Amino acid sequence: MAASDTERAQQQIDEIEALSSIYGDDWCVVDEDEKIYCIKISDCLDQPKWTLCLQVILPPGYPTAEPPIYQLNAPWLRGQDYTELANSLEEIYLQNLGESILYLWVEKIREVLVEKAQSSDPEPDIKKTTEEVDEDDGDDFLLDYQPTQEDQTKMLNYMTSESHEDEELPPIHHGNPITDRRSTFQAHLAPVVTTRQVKRVLEKLYENKKIASATHNIYAYRIYCEDKQTFLQDCEDDGETAAGGRLLHLMQILNVHNVLVVVSRWYGGILLGPDRFKHINNCARNVLVEHDYVPSTEESSRQVGKSKKIRKDNKKKTEH
Repeated sequence: MAASDTERAQQQIDEIEALSSIYGDDWCVVDEDEKIYCIKISDCLDQPKWTLCLQVILPPGYPTAEPPIYQLNAPWLRGQDYTELANSLEEIYLQNLGESILYLWVEKIREVLVEKAQSSDPEPDIKKTTEEVDEDDGDDFLLDYQPTQEDQTKMLNYMTSESHEDEELPPIHHGNPITDRRSTFQAHLAPVVTTRQVKRVLEKLYENKKIASATHNIYAYRIYCEDKQTFLQDCEDDGETAAGGRLLHLMQILNVHNVLVVVSRWYGGILLGPDRFKHINNCARNVLVEHDYVPSTEESSRQVGKSKKIRKDNKKKTEH
């Protein structure tokens, strides 16, 4: 017989009480009414090298009918590492359908962190151990582009060893940040006509400590190849599932080309749900409008009105 809502609610209460008892100060209640919880997980060393924050929302149907909604947060958790860990958690859920699984998830994550601590993986940058944005740091997001002399190792992990010195670094523009529930989003834009320029811009952005420490740096670019009359385009989620594809889709709808847009998100400890995608796209659109890649809403309205008037005048001439 299927579990009732009351039974599921009691199962959730029992599980949360057990986890709170097991993990003590590492367990945090973010919002008890909304069933949002967070646990800080680290390797087993006296001085942990690898840490990660698992944030979960327990829907009404958990554990018998729905999985927990989760988010993995760590500045070092990107790309393949994120995908592999997420796949492991989802596999645990499928192997234990209908059962409470948060403890299994936490210990699986800890197992991965211990393996990293014992392996030859380089330690995460200690300057990137926090995902929260201090409220006093608000002005730091209003970045003016200035060449810096930061550590050259702060590059995307897929960068080739080929020198890009012969490729001109395009100007980089930074949009106004959007902050919602302590998460901050900021878009960065650069005109690009080659993939080498894309790589150079990404390198330069990652030299900035604030940008390099973002929880996610989502990007998309579109380059029009006149000789082939086709678009060269690509995108990157950087751990924010489907965000890169959504950003690229926005750029396709707006029909922009020869431009790279990067949106940095600094996670503030509160889940935003679908609103995060809205903020990512709004940041991107705002910076594209600001730098004249697309018309503003007011200009679009005037153009639409002008087009309607022309069509109306032509119709009158035809009738006569």
